[in-house]
Amino acid sequence: MADQDCISARISSNCPPETQRLLTAAWAHDAATVRKLIDEPGKASCQDPQTGETPLHAAIRACGPPSEDDTPEDLEAARKTVYELFLWGAIWNDVDDHNETPGCVAHRLKRPELYGLCVDAGTRAELLFGVLDGYEELGSEGEYEDEEVEVEMENGDAAVGEDGDEAPQLVSMEENGQNGAAEGMEAAEEEKLDAPTFQPPIPEDPDVNSEIYLRSKLTYTDGKLVDNTGNGVMMAWETEIMRQSVDALLPGKEPGKRVLNIGFGMGIIDTMFADTKPSKHHIIEAHPEVLDHISSPESKFGTSWESAAPEPGAFKIYQGKWQEVCLQLLEEGEIYDAIYFDTFGEDYSQLRKFFTEFIPGLLDSDGIFGFFNGLGADRQICYDVYTKVSEMHLADAGLDVEWKNIDVDMKALAEAGKGEWEGVKRRYWTLDTYRLPICTFLG
Repeated sequence: MADQDCISARISSNCPPETQRLLTAAWAHDAATVRKLIDEPGKASCQDPQTGETPLHAAIRACGPPSEDDTPEDLEAARKTVYELFLWGAIWNDVDDHNETPGCVAHRLKRPELYGLCVDAGTRAELLFGVLDGYEELGSEGEYEDEEVEVEMENGDAAVGEDGDEAPQLVSMEENGQNGAAEGMEAAEEEKLDAPTFQPPIPEDPDVNSEIYLRSKLTYTDGKLVDNTGNGVMMAWETEIMRQSVDALLPGKEPGKRVLNIGFGMGIIDTMFADTKPSKHHIIEAHPEVLDHISSPESKFGTSWESAAPEPGAFKIYQGKWQEVCLQLLEEGEIYDAIYFDTFGEDYSQLRKFFTEFIPGLLDSDGIFGFFNGLGADRQICYDVYTKVSEMHLADAGLDVEWKNIDVDMKALAEAGKGEWEGVKRRYWTLDTYRLPICTFLG
């Protein structure tokens, strides 16, 4: 992509002059000029109407890959420019015409310090969404709403930036002497409306929420479980991840443990759990067709499995949404040594709800909790942000998490529509390393 990373390819001829000046200043790592040009909220994330280049993209892309010509001064100028843009509210996950966020560009160009700034900015943004109870999934298509945070210092002093300069403050029009410029503002707004705007790449598929998923038709094929629109619900390539998850949740695979799994899917992990001869094995599943599959003659988890339990109710399929079933389990005083969570069509807020509201009451004090960590796994920057966010929220819930890295063989997963992805609409996994979470109570 070297030819596509030059400034002439990224700033198009129809780019508005105001945006062009800001992109050029960011490309030159001229932080002082960048600060002067950003004079209103949202401008830090302006985009070239053709390429989708933002000032963050430009500041990072201008560095290129590491070379002998790099100097500490040049790298520091780049870092200060990126920091300045984030200080003014630049959006960390805007995508360009190549479907790359600024962090994607930094990762591809092997610029770890700039990549780290993007991860930190994304983590702050997602934590803010959490505080406001407004989670949104970190998908590969990016989000385009402005991020604006007003910080009021307790002592009333101006906030100070990283370099010691006064950080940008929100100033009213009266304070800025512009309250008599209504006609000029109207003209400027009309000019903005007429200006071309960047259209991001079309998403591969719309978001699938839980209600849509539970109404969908599912198909079990060789090595795949897909819904009627081609979304991969579960796939056989995940088997090694499941195997190592069982090893982590049940160290030594000692018989007689109490196990809870949320989300049956293809039954991969439940088959592995059953092989350890647990004393209690409970499964929660909500999709009607998965429940039909479980009760079919070829299933290992039908009525004969339940009747083979060491005591009544020890082996059981709970039919319904986990949010409702888990309340029942809490009321019944059920306790487990190992709990695994792997649902489909739910965003991160539901996973957080589970480990904050239910794990404290369902997991034994020495128990281990795990979940399928596919959070933002269609791009590295999102995966890294969610790793940090979930780690912080797990700590808030009184849980310590250890991440075990597992190599993922990408040979059959590298290309959409081919290999493992044949017949599946969208690659929900694109990374060569899986981070397996092993969660225990703090202390």
